[in-house]
Amino acid sequence: MSKSWRNKSITIILALFFVSILLFSFTFVNSTPYTGQSIAETYNLTVGQSIFEGQSVLGENKTIEVPFLSNVGFLGHQVLALDLNGIVMALSTGVVPFDFTTVSSEGIDSYGNAKDIEGPGYLTFEGDKLAVKGPDNYVWGYSAPSKVLTKTSTGVDIVEDGKVLQSVPTDEIKNLNFSSEYFNNDTIVSWYNYDAQEGSNFTLEKGMVGFSDGRNDINASMVPVIFGQDVVDYANEYPTGSPILLYSGNYTEQTGETAGTTFDSHPEYGDALREVNARQFVEAWNGTIIPPNSTSSGKDYIYFESASDASAPGGSAAHGVCPPARALRDASLAEGFEMPVGLTMDDSAVLFGYNPASGVTVTNNHDYPVKIQMWCEGEGVGMGIYCNFVRYIPNG
Repeated sequence: MSKSWRNKSITIILALFFVSILLFSFTFVNSTPYTGQSIAETYNLTVGQSIFEGQSVLGENKTIEVPFLSNVGFLGHQVLALDLNGIVMALSTGVVPFDFTTVSSEGIDSYGNAKDIEGPGYLTFEGDKLAVKGPDNYVWGYSAPSKVLTKTSTGVDIVEDGKVLQSVPTDEIKNLNFSSEYFNNDTIVSWYNYDAQEGSNFTLEKGMVGFSDGRNDINASMVPVIFGQDVVDYANEYPTGSPILLYSGNYTEQTGETAGTTFDSHPEYGDALREVNARQFVEAWNGTIIPPNSTSSGKDYIYFESASDASAPGGSAAHGVCPPARALRDASLAEGFEMPVGLTMDDSAVLFGYNPASGVTVTNNHDYPVKIQMWCEGEGVGMGIYCNFVRYIPNG
């Protein structure tokens, strides 16, 4: 053993011995009583925040230091971790890092970092203790406007999370630089001129609210950070307010009920046009995931061609959507769900007045999510149209 290593070892042993003496000496010193609630209130911890393994419940670059003499026991976790720098710091400065294990029940280490969780956890209370809980098998919420355009008497306001960022006069709306896969400035100008009333909103970005596990709402900028870009893309496809499955883990996919129908001929409405609408219906519903005990429509921004029909309100209707609607209806009923809103048991399955994509809704009464799969086989009259439910069964 070298002389330098021998000296270092002696120093470490003496330091640990000295700490042991201090811990014994101050055994009877009264410590300040802490609770999870008092720590959260004193240091403004964001209870309900989403948090990942290794992240601090205190946020970026924050620490809690308390007087050493009234919290001698807090030095124990540094001794166990052989944190010599921390020991020396405590002895020389008179302060010691707060030991979070004294006010937490699970998921938080002594330094306030999240531990032993997979996926996006969240900070919460268990009684008077703090805890970081891992996500359940499934986490879902509802999309909500985060950044919008609000029509005013003189133009539009750009509003983010309730705060007006900018007021834009009418003649400058055409120069706004907002767009996505589903809208652009032409869409916005058309909305302003023909659809919107004063006070109406046009959603530019969506946040998430109403989480199934009670965690805090998040704005649009945090959705991809916490739950991934795929969630953003999915939410953009569906109407604002739709239930969104944000996280799923430890489950097995099980094939549920399947139903099919045949694309029949109604030449009086144009079978080619009807086939386009049938395929649009399939596109609108294929891939829709409905969380437990939730109700969802099909996708937004799906358009249908109209055919003249004297019996329809307004004299036209989106003919061709009824064959795939029958497949969706029959599979839903076989799965044990109620009749989808907007559909009937008739061959003309879609009621007038309901958009076949965003207006029809299916309610999942299971305690686990389901995914709707729809597809076509063949083309033209006689084409097969099918609907299948996939169940996300939790393991254990």
